[in-house]
Order: sequence, then structure tokens, then C-alpha cells
Amino acid sequence: MTSYPQSPVMGQMMSQPLLVSSIIEFAARHYGHVEIVSRRIEGDLHRYTYRDCHQRARRMAHALKGLGVQMGDRVATLAWNGYRHMEVYYAVSGSGAVLHTVNPRLHPEQIAYIANHAEDQYLFFDLTFLPLIEAVAAHCKTVKAFVLMADRDRMPQETGIANLLCYEDLIASNSDDYEWPVFDENSAASLCYTSGTTGNPKGALYSHRSTVLHSYGSAMPNALNVSAADTVLPVVPMFHVNAWGLPYSVLLSGAKMVFPGAALDGKSLYELFETEGVTFSAGVPTVWLGLINHVLQNNLAFSTFKRTVIGGSACPPAMMDTLIDKLGVQVIHAWGMTEMSPLGTAGGLQAKHLALPKDEQRKILQKQGHAIYGVDMKIVNDDGVELPWDGSTYGHLLVKGPWIISSYFKNEGGDVLQDGWFPTGDVATIDADGYMQITDRSKDVIKSGGEWIGTIDLENIAMAHPAVLQAACIGIAHPKWDERPLLLVIKRPGMDVTREELLAFFEGKIAKFWMPDDVAFIEALPMGATGKIQKNKLREQFKEHKLPAA
Repeated sequence: MTSYPQSPVMGQMMSQPLLVSSIIEFAARHYGHVEIVSRRIEGDLHRYTYRDCHQRARRMAHALKGLGVQMGDRVATLAWNGYRHMEVYYAVSGSGAVLHTVNPRLHPEQIAYIANHAEDQYLFFDLTFLPLIEAVAAHCKTVKAFVLMADRDRMPQETGIANLLCYEDLIASNSDDYEWPVFDENSAASLCYTSGTTGNPKGALYSHRSTVLHSYGSAMPNALNVSAADTVLPVVPMFHVNAWGLPYSVLLSGAKMVFPGAALDGKSLYELFETEGVTFSAGVPTVWLGLINHVLQNNLAFSTFKRTVIGGSACPPAMMDTLIDKLGVQVIHAWGMTEMSPLGTAGGLQAKHLALPKDEQRKILQKQGHAIYGVDMKIVNDDGVELPWDGSTYGHLLVKGPWIISSYFKNEGGDVLQDGWFPTGDVATIDADGYMQITDRSKDVIKSGGEWIGTIDLENIAMAHPAVLQAACIGIAHPKWDERPLLLVIKRPGMDVTREELLAFFEGKIAKFWMPDDVAFIEALPMGATGKIQKNKLREQFKEHKLPAA
């Protein structure tokens, strides 16, 4: 850890460590009546308050102590967004152990790998994932017992899982007379693994300090703007970078929390939005696609839903236009990554932009946004030389800040920093006002004749065509230009478009050398565990594709 010179005159303020437990203590004490509503795996809606959540979290912390969980031990979860998962969040981290949220969309071999790599001592799981646990349990070498997050009457009669415990039995048999321990704020609080598109996933180990600071930063008006006047429904899973920090920032803001459980289809989400008065939500573009289609196809409208943050991958401009212009929902375009806890930037207009024409404002909102306090960023060329913030020069995006990793868990990958900055693997521009726009991933950018072609812009243009449901762009080997763009398109049901019509749609919107060389129409796109298109699989699938002669 870096040492700093000490001033001869020190401040005379209380020294209180920033601990995750302080968030739920604050919520229970000052917003104890506020509701947490969860759609359970059982299908019903469960309601209780922050005060109730705090009480049950303390009971579970007692239970963990009884199970022999020590400070620093890893305790894993395989669970949807729900009240029990929230209790485990605070019980584990608050007691000094390390919460390890496992993504159930990973391949079973990857789940077993990260459970062993993390040396998880216990694993809590929802009933949905019982078959998955039965498949991987024998391969999780350090797990002492598995805890099914259900009532006693939901426990299976026969199972191949050794040492299976009942969550509600643990709650019922332990007292809430538990005092959260006080310890160093730099202690580990939670562990999230990258999605592992290439090689094994790597762990990002967050501290209590970094988590609390990220919660403050993300709740600010220029970020997610969460307040006690909101009702928040995180569609982004709690197993995906801690639901972008919402289980923490919503509680410290005093907002009502609504959990959707496993029902993430458009109809189920819409019903929950309306019945619970949801004002704010967060999720990846693929989820919003389903919700938007349900609302438009059934001539519905939102009565309370006014604001959403979209991240995980770029929000297509056509989707943003639909949400804002047709459905009256403000879109906050945000960017971050697992290694950043995850929030780095958030979209929004400044006072100087309010008088601009709508089209100019929309161009600003379509960027990934402005850095929030706690994050600094820059772009550099291949030699590490910093590039200008002019909105057109693009380079490798680097970041630094108090909630950005300095190394991976167990030092996987060695020294990852470049002169104190973390290389994100993104290619981006930054304009004179500090707004950053991702043009591609470094591994996905198309290098044609010594020039870079960003695939995100091409995908966004394609998805603005009324006959296009989804699109992806990849580079195909070319004998003269090294690589050229191939556009892969899923058509909307009942609609048609030809290769020539789609390419004509690009004319006048991009530089001529950016024009895709070909279009292939496909039925589905390979999606990763966090809802991102797996372009590595597309490149493998289309590596023999022959581009038409110029």
C-alpha cells in the first residue's frame, strides 16, 4: 500500500471505518419502514421492511459464526435478485467474511473452477439452481455445506448433495442479538469474477472502503440519482457485479427496493413496474428489448417509470429514442466493468447543453457519459502516449480511482497496471467536455489498411433500420486490407430486408471505408453470461466466410 507524508496538523474528526454493515444499519435506523418487495421463486410476492431485513441479516450472521465462518472466508451465492440474497449480502460482508456472487449463466465447469479458485467455504443457492448444484457440488472441493435459500417444506427429499442445509432453519435457530464487528475498512468485502470470454475468469476483490465509496458515488445526481423518493427495480442481476452496486446505493438512499426474481420477461417486468410504482430501473440492452416489445405490441404505457440506466453493452440509439420519445423514460447511458465495481461514467446533460437542439442533445446522451467523482480516465495510443480530448481521436481507455482494482485476486495475470492506470481493453474517444464514447473493445476493433473501424457505430446504424432486431459486426480476414467488416443481422419477425437495402441504409452516415463488405442474415447471436454478444464465437463461426469481390 502506498505511504503518504503526514501533515504536522491533523484533522480532529472521528475515525470511523467505512464498512458495508454501516449501510444496512443506517437504512434500518433511518428508513426502517421502507419496503423491500420480492417476486419469489415460489411465484408469490414477499414484502417486508429494511428493519426486517436488518434483523434477519443479523440472524444469518450469527448462523455463519456458528458454522465456523471466519473473517476473510469466502461465502458464495448462486441466486436471483430477492430478499434472501440481500440478507446474505450483508450477513457475509458485515460479519467480516467475503461475499462471492457466482454467475449461474457460466458453464458448470467454470462455476466449479471459480468456486475452487475462491476457496468458497459455503454456497447459498436458490431452488432454481438445485440441478446445477447437484451437477457441480462434488467438484467444489472447499465447500463444507450448501444452503438452499428456501423454507423447510421446499427442501428436496432426495438429492446427491452432501451437507445440504435449509436457509430458513438457520434463520429460525439463531438470534438477531448480533453486533456487527468493527475492523479495517480495507478488508475484503466481496469477490466478483470476470465473465471469462477468453481463458479462465479472474476475480476482482472489493474492499469495504471501495464498496461504500462506490455506493456514494453511484447515488449522486450526476450518476444514477437515487433518492428516498424512488422505487428501484434492479433488473441487472445481483450476481453481475453486485447488481451495479444497487443493493448498497439504494439502501443508503432510503429508496423502496423491488426485486424481480427469475421472471425477467417483458410481461412479468411490466406488471411489477406498474403494481409497485417503479420509478427507476437498471439493466442491459437485451432485457430492455423484451420489455419495450411487450409494451409497444400491447399498446401499453408506463404510469410511474421515469428513469433507467442502461449499461453492460452500448445502448443502441434506436432503443434510446424509443424509450425517451415513445415511452417517456429518461435514459442514463452508463459504462463500467467488473474491475471498476463497476460504475465509471454516466450520461446526462450539463447546463450548457440545455439550449441545444434535440438532435445535438441526443448525440451527447448516446455517449457512455461523463466520469463520476472517484474515477479518472484518459486515452492513449499503442505507445502509451496520451491523446487529446477532441471527440474524434480514439485510443486505448485507461482509468484509475479508489474503487478500481490494482490487481486481480491471487495476483492472476500479474501486474495489470500501466503507470498506475488500469487498461480497460476498450477503445474510446473523449470530447472537450469530458464525455467518453466507446467505439469498440480492443479485441473487437477492425483494423483495415492501417485504420481502425469501430463496430459499435456500425451495429447502431443497422439497428436503426426498422427491419433489424439485432446486429453484430466482426472483422473478416482480407488479403489486401488485413480485415474488413462483416455485418450479422437478425431480422424482426414478419419483416424483410435485403443485403443491398441494408448497405444502402449506411450511405451518408459513415466514412466510405467503414462500409461493411457484406451482410449475413442469422437466426440468433451467441450471448455471454452477462448479456453481451460473444464476438469471439462469431469470428470462429464465420472465419471461412468469403467476402464479395470489390
